[in-house]
Amino acid sequence: MRAVLLAGGLGTRLREETEIRPKPMVEVGGKPILWHIMKNLSAQGISEFVILTGYKANMIKEYFLNYEVLSNDITLTLGDQSSLQIHGAHDEKDWTVTVAFTGEETNTGGRVLNAASYFADERFFLTYGDGLADVNLDALIAAHEGSSSLATITTVQPMSRFGVLDLDAGGTVNEFREKPRLDGWINIGFMIMEPDAMQYFTDDCVLEEGPLASLANSGKLSAYRHEGFWQPMDTYRESKLLNDLWEAGNAPWKIW
Repeated sequence: MRAVLLAGGLGTRLREETEIRPKPMVEVGGKPILWHIMKNLSAQGISEFVILTGYKANMIKEYFLNYEVLSNDITLTLGDQSSLQIHGAHDEKDWTVTVAFTGEETNTGGRVLNAASYFADERFFLTYGDGLADVNLDALIAAHEGSSSLATITTVQPMSRFGVLDLDAGGTVNEFREKPRLDGWINIGFMIMEPDAMQYFTDDCVLEEGPLASLANSGKLSAYRHEGFWQPMDTYRESKLLNDLWEAGNAPWKIW
């Protein structure tokens, strides 16, 4: 099964970083968050990746073009390009990476459709290139296979950004709950899709408003409830949080 990674958005809420690079290339612990997603998936058996690029796409392409040279020792004779020798190996040696340009401003669903020839001949995994989680891929696949759906999304109950007060009619505080989990569930990506799900995509649709909504209306969309760690990287504060977790040796997504 191939993993398809959405990596083409502008990332405007993280402008401190995305003025100079695409958001999936913003680093956590010295490596792009995109790399962390791929490492997590490869530790669970996925080694084929299709990266859907747009904004500053060449930075992602250059990263993987230069990966071998930058990850190993080298010997070369200057002026003789054919003399390059790469010494040793790295843990990512079995990855197959396709970097597909899907348009500068294409919406998320349109990006998937534009690059479908690279992956849609069989079941595929689809997620966003800016969020980390400790989703158990085997459990997700089992939940998908136990349904009759064409697609399964992973959902979480998000934490409130604020503490919540329970008040009586007179204004007395009966309980204070610091940032509780909210009642609803939200989509975090980490999706499994069958090839037939592609009939719900159009040229420039938004993934959530187009194909996912249509699949839900058709009774062909299931949800896998994830109770563990999930953290998007939409803001500088969230970027710092992920880096702090990594530096403290407390990164729940690191299963390799």
